[in-house]
Amino acid sequence: MGRKKTDKIVFENVEILDAGAKGVSVAKAPDGKVIFIPNVVPGDVADIQTFKKRKAYYEGKAIKTHQFSEHRVEPVCEHFGVCGGCKWQNMKYSQQLFYKNQEVYNNLKRIGKIDLPEFEPILGSEKQFFYRNKMEFGFSSSRWMTDAEIQSGEDLDNKNAVGFHIPRMWDKILDIKKCHLQQDPSNAIRNEIRRFANENNLSFYNPRNHEGLLRTLMIRTASTGEIMVLIQFFEKDKNGIDLMMNFLAERFPEITSLQYVINQKLNDTLYDQDIILFKGRDYILEEMEGLHFSINAKSFYQTNSEQAYELYSITRDFAGLTGEELVYDLYTGTGTIAQFVSKKAKKVIGVEAVPEAIADAKENAKRNNITNCEFFVGDMKNVFNDEFIATHGQPDVIITDPPRDGMHKDVVEQILKVAPKKVVYVSCNSATQARDLALMDEMYKVTRVRPVDMFPQTHHVENVVLLERK
Repeated sequence: MGRKKTDKIVFENVEILDAGAKGVSVAKAPDGKVIFIPNVVPGDVADIQTFKKRKAYYEGKAIKTHQFSEHRVEPVCEHFGVCGGCKWQNMKYSQQLFYKNQEVYNNLKRIGKIDLPEFEPILGSEKQFFYRNKMEFGFSSSRWMTDAEIQSGEDLDNKNAVGFHIPRMWDKILDIKKCHLQQDPSNAIRNEIRRFANENNLSFYNPRNHEGLLRTLMIRTASTGEIMVLIQFFEKDKNGIDLMMNFLAERFPEITSLQYVINQKLNDTLYDQDIILFKGRDYILEEMEGLHFSINAKSFYQTNSEQAYELYSITRDFAGLTGEELVYDLYTGTGTIAQFVSKKAKKVIGVEAVPEAIADAKENAKRNNITNCEFFVGDMKNVFNDEFIATHGQPDVIITDPPRDGMHKDVVEQILKVAPKKVVYVSCNSATQARDLALMDEMYKVTRVRPVDMFPQTHHVENVVLLERK
């Protein structure tokens, strides 16, 4: 049986009303249903063609724009609209901040249903481009063809690409010429790898047939100027691997850490792979307020280094430390926040589920001569229990920076049981943050809120909340 054909309806002269979740904009259809539309800006008036109809909403695209919003700007990137990365590049930055702030407010109000203080102004990023310190690119032997290329009718023999997955297309990669997210020499490294591979007939990975040499590329840069490059190869072709790695070492002598992996699994995650150091050292150093943090290929580190500093400064400010406090830092990662606040605290206890992250945290504390931080590994809901508190002491302040899913309810319950005077909650997902704040509402009052923009040109936003015991 064939797939049910979707009725494609065209709604004319629709005003785009709002910026919705995940970077798509929102309009109302004449029948009252919501329409979700990418690549438009609130204030635009356009004809919308729907391609998906659901009970409560449509999904559509603008096929003709009658009036452009005053909040529109010309996207700087030639790949905008095809690459799914910077969904808001056609919107003024001041307006991006407005919608990010609004999303946080709406989530805390609607999901949290709690009393809120007046928000402190959202902190924008000084850099609106070239701010990411980590980028990952995929190789493919069957690249995504743009409409312009298909219509040109040119003979397109070489289908090799290195770039980003097209949204919802697991096997198609858009070939990226210039990305505006990571500073030089990121673009040069990627473009030179492509050129050299093509000239030397090094094969690009085919995800359908599971064959090809070049699989993924990761580039990490640090504010110290250090650079890490890691290539994942699929096939064990020693000659091909040596050829590429020697080329990179000679062409870009400034690379601090040059590494590779031979990964023959079906997925390309690094975490269970042996990483081979080809040249340099197996980590790069990031610096923040005189502290140095080593970042290896598997380390988690905030992706926007400059804004991470601002985020941690706000967190420390919210904690209001005097030097007398015992602080618990939950979901501590590589211990960056813990070490950052340590000079204002009596002692900091960091807890994290990933053993490698805790090994990094201990190493970094040693490197920074910090003696008042201790780090423990384990699943938060199991480790952070009565026995742990009895051993390490009653915290005066808890800082928590959980993953997108928020905190496990057992962790929330334990915080309520421990009842520190203050909790500083850093979140990259204000919807799950709001859910957790609602659970804590009986005992804690939200006294400060400040959103922080880590990712200009996208819909993502961080938020810092101070909770004080009622």
